[in-house]
Amino acid sequence: MTQLAKKLDAKFATWSPQVAAQVEQIVTDIIELADAQALDLLPSRTIVQEVLDALDEAKTR
Repeated sequence: MTQLAKKLDAKFATWSPQVAAQVEQIVTDIIELADAQALDLLPSRTIVQEVLDALDEAKTR
């Protein structure tokens, strides 16, 4: 088991059931995207944040 898998396993025991379920769904989605070799189709968080910032700037003008 990788360090990441060990850390995730340990964290599941400390999170509320709702948070654990959300994380499990997100990880499942990422695994499915990786299996489909579709991860490179998703915009990075940095790009998404830049777009949101630009939209916020436009609203304040």
